[in-house]
Amino acid sequence: MLDVGADARRSARTPAAGPPLDFQSHLAALEAQGLLVRVDRPINKDTELHPLVRWQFQGGLKEEQRRAFLFTNVIDSSGRRCDIPVAVGALAASPRIYAVGMGRPVEEIEAAWTRAIANPIPVVPPVTTATFPSNEELMMDSFPVCVRKGYVRRAGR
Repeated sequence: MLDVGADARRSARTPAAGPPLDFQSHLAALEAQGLLVRVDRPINKDTELHPLVRWQFQGGLKEEQRRAFLFTNVIDSSGRRCDIPVAVGALAASPRIYAVGMGRPVEEIEAAWTRAIANPIPVVPPVTTATFPSNEELMMDSFPVCVRKGYVRRAGR
């Protein structure tokens, strides 16, 4: 279901090398450090998924014992299967998980945020183009559409 390829594993960098470059790399880094629980059995998104993850917060686990969860076989109450995996707690279920995403040790996170707040990245105004289609043109039997780099392309073309 979730195929973490060689490219994602290569970019699952160590804290010294900086943060993972994408979410797949982040999941690979969590798994490599034992911070990800992969659940492959069918799990009901309506009744089981979040309560299962919530137990680690309400059940008395210490922060260092908390894990992110990746559910690869998600179903709903009627038994329909979801075609995508679901990750819960993969960004901040514990300071260690958060540190993996930040690409730095837990002890350096506060200083990194202090520097970031003191030195914001300038906001670049959006670029508009005169040739972008109007809403009416987009609504004309063109769905689904892909919008990329200032142009609209009908799906399948």
